[in-house]
Amino acid sequence: MDSDLIKLVNKLQDTFNNLGGELDMPQLVVVGSQSAGKSSVLETIVGKDFLPRGQGIVTRRPLVLQLIHTPIPTEPSPNALPYTEWAQFLHLDKRFTDFGEIRKEIEQETFRVAGQNKGISKLPISLRIFSPNVLDLTLVDLPGLTKIPVGDQPSDIERQIRNLVIDYISKPNSVILSVSPANVDLANSESLKLARSVDPQGRRTIGVLTKLDLMDAGTNAFDILSGRVYPLKLGFIGIVNRSQQDINSEKSMDDALRDETEFFKNHSAYRNIAHKNGTKYLAKTLNQVLLAHIRDKLPDMKARLNTLMGQAQQELNSFGDAAVFGDKNQQGALILRLMTQFARDFVSSIEGTNVDISTKELSGGARVYYIFNDVFGNALMSINATQNLDNQDIRTAIRNSTGPRPSLFVPEIAFDLLVKPQIKLLEAPSLRCVELVYEELVKICHNCTSTELQRFPRLHAQLIEVVSELLRERLGPTSDYTQSLIDIQSAYINTNHPAFVSGSALAHAQVNPPPRAQLPPRPASTEPIHINGVDDEDEDPSDDNASVNGMSIHRDGRSVSNTIHDRSRASTASHASSSTGTLNATTMTGSSKRSSSRHPSQPQRPRSAIGTTGAGASLGGVAPGSSPPSARETFLNYFFGQNGPGPVAGGIGHGSHGGHGHGHGHGHSGSGGGGGGGIIPVGRETAGADPVLTSGPMAATRTMDGNSAAYDMKSLGRHIEAVPTDGSRMTMREEMETNLIRSLITSYFGIVRQTIQDLVPKAIMHLLVNHTSQHVQNRLVASLYSPELFAELLNEDEALVAERDRVKALLDAYKEAFKTLSDVSVKGT
Repeated sequence: MDSDLIKLVNKLQDTFNNLGGELDMPQLVVVGSQSAGKSSVLETIVGKDFLPRGQGIVTRRPLVLQLIHTPIPTEPSPNALPYTEWAQFLHLDKRFTDFGEIRKEIEQETFRVAGQNKGISKLPISLRIFSPNVLDLTLVDLPGLTKIPVGDQPSDIERQIRNLVIDYISKPNSVILSVSPANVDLANSESLKLARSVDPQGRRTIGVLTKLDLMDAGTNAFDILSGRVYPLKLGFIGIVNRSQQDINSEKSMDDALRDETEFFKNHSAYRNIAHKNGTKYLAKTLNQVLLAHIRDKLPDMKARLNTLMGQAQQELNSFGDAAVFGDKNQQGALILRLMTQFARDFVSSIEGTNVDISTKELSGGARVYYIFNDVFGNALMSINATQNLDNQDIRTAIRNSTGPRPSLFVPEIAFDLLVKPQIKLLEAPSLRCVELVYEELVKICHNCTSTELQRFPRLHAQLIEVVSELLRERLGPTSDYTQSLIDIQSAYINTNHPAFVSGSALAHAQVNPPPRAQLPPRPASTEPIHINGVDDEDEDPSDDNASVNGMSIHRDGRSVSNTIHDRSRASTASHASSSTGTLNATTMTGSSKRSSSRHPSQPQRPRSAIGTTGAGASLGGVAPGSSPPSARETFLNYFFGQNGPGPVAGGIGHGSHGGHGHGHGHGHSGSGGGGGGGIIPVGRETAGADPVLTSGPMAATRTMDGNSAAYDMKSLGRHIEAVPTDGSRMTMREEMETNLIRSLITSYFGIVRQTIQDLVPKAIMHLLVNHTSQHVQNRLVASLYSPELFAELLNEDEALVAERDRVKALLDAYKEAFKTLSDVSVKGT
């Protein structure tokens, strides 16, 4: 029975070494310093020379040595082997009868794994020796403990060996065989120090003293062998190994054992304890200790096997049963269940209801919200409405929008031309927002997996591909709709937006408040004075009218000139042309006279958007029955007019045609008649005249009449820029127009930006996120639920199949070992 126990342990050890099991087998672990004689002890127990020898570190891999007793048959048999002793490696299917070849194989296997540089490896070498001269034992020979690296050894060789030794001796099922030389003080024994660190009470440590014959004359180890110096429960055993000279002279093991026995019997100090020392006693003691240790550990081994069987069964269940894949109905049910779980995980990740939500970083739908709020919002807010517009661009747009006519008001077309490209600046961040959300949804799709789904890599890849295709289909419509939102904002510039009107007027008034004009004291007169058909009493400077850009504005936001302009239109539309001409002529004459008599010495006012409103200008009269201005006629109507430049009375400098002129005065004419005070430039030619254009039909008649002024007018070049009137800086009127355009663009751009920041996330959620969440389940079923695809989709990963087979074999080995241990326990009782 005892031999069966050790053979059982050896069998389990071989099985678990091949399968990678975690069951710790009872075994003897040999620990000692380098050159302490560990290998000699093992060779003496076996009775053969089979271990590598040499200078420095020789054992560089753990050697698991299983000694199996094979009794010699009493009767000769024709099937009997021609040899009685042989060895076999676990990694090599070959029987070795020459123990010299065993030494070479150990060296080659060590070099193959540990290399040639004296390094060590944790991978063990398993060797079984069958012999009638050995007892059933399982020993592990470990590299010798060392202090400093020698030669080309690694610098941390001491730490590596120490960690390797501790890994083996720290297992509770291991019996520590601590080998110490007798010619060195026991207090310096490294092996006993390590054994004490893991077995402080000395219950599973056996002390072995070697080199007793090499101690100094007059000294002995009797106190140590008696347990008086360092007590161990299993005691100390002294042995005498062969010297290096004996090994070189090939002294036989039998002679060495006989000399060892004579040494203990004839030594005065060891004569009385000779029966408790020697190699034969050591082997017998180790066999008994190992058997007793196995018996003590049987209950623990069974409990451990129970735990390992449960873990292996659970791991095997996670891989699934391969037998289920042969039935089409079961395959369809499995695929449908995996599809549903995948779609549910995808939707729950977006909505934030997934059970595996991370607490360390944003994931799923939270990342989409981060894109909407932080990334997209900050991108829109970082856009400056007029950063890419300089004064030259604004002035050029104003000039181009008026055509060949000078402008009395800031043209509305110029505002449209300038604000539409600025609105287009919102297109790129909006489309990029769609792309970022699409990318996050693809990442969510790739992260939706489970342990069961990982068994089928093709099915998982197809699920991801189908959802990705659905996302790609929705990316186009979402991007198109997002772009259409920008185009919608550019298609119609709503200047009547409440926030735009009030916000732009108030903002510009605060940013650039003009100085109030100081009016001279009114002359003493009892007759009311009329200017442009409006009572002077209505122009009381103490009235509660706001002033924006030098314009007098009533409480309802309309300017005085705008009111006159509207009334002039009404008067013109209600009377015949003859009466209108008379009225305008009368009003112009009366207004000019009254203005001259009222302000004989008033200086010229600064030019503004209404042209010359003082002396030398007159506007159409107002019909007596005109209705008051409506609420829709706002502040902007003054600057932009109504539907472009309207028919108002022109300034005196441009004259009147047919009783009323066209109000396109640019504010450059001074007070008085049609005579000008010089030419004021309105542009700068930046490119030379086109050579093709310089040769005209009048080029040859330049000197005919001696007047070359007409022929000095060269043909225009390709590029002409609008410049300030004085060539160096803008006038007050131009500066006012430029600042007004900037403030209006900023105000309207802010409205559009706020609208886009609100609508784009809503469009993405509706067209991309919500649509995908609602249709992902149907798309998966329609694309993949086909009996013809079941076999291909449920094709398992080869590595997973191999791992499942390994776990299944390990589970079978656990069950077999548990059954064997149960039978041994029953027999023992």
